[in-house]
Parts: sequence; structure tokens; C-alpha cells
Amino acid sequence: MVSKQDAGRATISEIALEAGVSVPTVSKVLNGHAHVAAETRARVEEIIARRDYARRPAKRSKKAGLIDLVFPGLGSEWALEIIEGVERVAQEAGYGTVVSSLSLDGSRIRPWLANLAERKSDGLILAVYELDPKQIRRIRSLGIPVVLIDPVGQPGPDLMTVGAANWEGAYSATEHLLQLGHKRIGMIGGREDLQCSSAREDGYLAALRRAGIRMDSALMVPGDFSTEAGEAGTRQLLSLTEPPTAIFTGNDDQALGAYRAARAAGLRVPDDLSVIGFDDIPAAEWVEPPLTTIRQPVVQMAETATRALLRHLEGDEELPQRIELGTELVVRGSTAGAPKG
Repeated sequence: MVSKQDAGRATISEIALEAGVSVPTVSKVLNGHAHVAAETRARVEEIIARRDYARRPAKRSKKAGLIDLVFPGLGSEWALEIIEGVERVAQEAGYGTVVSSLSLDGSRIRPWLANLAERKSDGLILAVYELDPKQIRRIRSLGIPVVLIDPVGQPGPDLMTVGAANWEGAYSATEHLLQLGHKRIGMIGGREDLQCSSAREDGYLAALRRAGIRMDSALMVPGDFSTEAGEAGTRQLLSLTEPPTAIFTGNDDQALGAYRAARAAGLRVPDDLSVIGFDDIPAAEWVEPPLTTIRQPVVQMAETATRALLRHLEGDEELPQRIELGTELVVRGSTAGAPKG
């Protein structure tokens, strides 16, 4: 049963009354001011979270010249390319970039939102996040525009997203292997919670269907986009009674793991096993043999997201709902005709 006190949208006065503090104290907590006792702040924060209070968007009369760029983690080539693209466009327009690594789950989101409000950033770019409705409302309460790059899941119609054509890229990768004469093509999937993983899997299956090849579930193994998952998945595929002659690894890091597993099994790439990745990370060119892959325009995705955000900030246009950039098949030395026999 929901109490009358917990029903509906809370006001600052109601929060202050329940917490036993003044309205200005609640305002200080909401705006991230330091001069509030820790015990009082914790009590107010708990009530704010429980009552799902959403601060009214502030009217922004003056630009701060700042864009916040936030990731769940920064330890990847992908993140570095996103930062490169965002900072390039932002600097050209005279904006600074604040880069953060943050989980938006749990207790950290509210202090982060308070800090974001305190520095009065003009816009927010989130990379690889899945937002629930409550998180969206909290971020929207800041009154600043938000863009998602390569989001997890479906963020809904009220947020702009920028991504790559993952389905088409996976279709092209599989079609390339089919044209080389491969009929048993394995696939190592990506993280299950990522929208791009399911799109790449669907593209792989669509190419097989069009070629008249029945899906073999044994040829599809799970992964998580890590080198270790690529190695483990390839070992699993090579242990089949009838192993594949080619593997679409889902991304380039897993392709590097596939190379390692193939070497351990005494197989040569591409003579005995063709391997194709997805992303075109810098390492794809200098591994031996150089990796055939699908080039994902990561830097361009970041630049596109930032330009759209800046145009919106300058009042030129509304943010579109979705921008999807094309991928490109890059043929190198890791794919060849299917082995005879």
C-alpha cells in the first residue's frame, strides 16, 4: 500500500518537512552545495530517491561552454576513439569537454547529477548506456539536451541516439565468407545486453538464410567482445565433429582470440580457417595476417553526435531521434577460399 505521503510527485517543502530540515537545506542538497552535514545530506538524499523527486529544468540564459561525455568504462580503444571525435568537434566550436567514467546505477547518479548542475554543462553525451525511465527523468530534470552513442537496448523516443549499421555490417561479413565458398561459418556473439550484439547476430543469420544454408545452433557460441571470449569460443567451435571453415567473431578483440586458438590447434589463418571481425581497431592492420573486418565509423559517430548537439544548442534545429552511419567491409589477409576436402 502506498501512503499519502509517498503518492504523487513530491515538492521541496514536503521533502523538507519529512526530513525535519528547512527548504533552503533541501535546495542545497539538490544543487550539490558542500555546507550540509553528512547525516542530514544522507537523510535528505534518501527521501529524494524514495519520493522520486525531479527538479524543474532551470532556465539557462548563458552557456557555460562545456559538454559532458560519460562512459561506463574507459579502458578500450572504442572509448578513446569516441573521446577523439567528441573533443575534435567540441574544440572547433569553442566548447570544453568533461570526460567521466560512471555507473548510472545505484547511489552515484544523484551526486553526479548535482555536480553536473553545479558546473552548468550545456549538453550531455552518454556512450553505451541503458537508461530506465527513472534515470531518464532525473537526467531530463537538468534541462540540458542529451545524446546517446551506441546505446544498450531501446532508450525510447525522447532521446537522440547515434549508432552504426550493425545488421548490415554483419550481413556483409557473412556474405563475404559465403562468396569465398564457405558453408560452415561459425559466429561468436557479443554481450547479450548490447543492442549491437543482437543486430550482428540477426545480420549473420539473414545472410545464411539468403544463401539457402540452414542455421546450425552448434556454430553459434556466446561471447562478451573480449579476446578471452574469442579464444574460448574458437576452441569450442574447433572441437565440433564438423568444425567451421570460417568464423565471424563479432568484433576485432574476439578475432585476436580466434587467432590464438587457431595457432594452438595447429591451424593457419586463412589457409585452414578464415576469420573476420567487426570494428577495425588499429591492431587489425598490424596483426599477422592483417584482419579482414567491418569498419565501424566510431570517430564519425562521435563527431555526428557532437555536431547535432551543438546545432541544437545554437538553436538551429531540434535533435533527431536516430542517426545510423554505414559500415564498410575491409578485406585484408585473414579470409580466403574455403579449404578443399
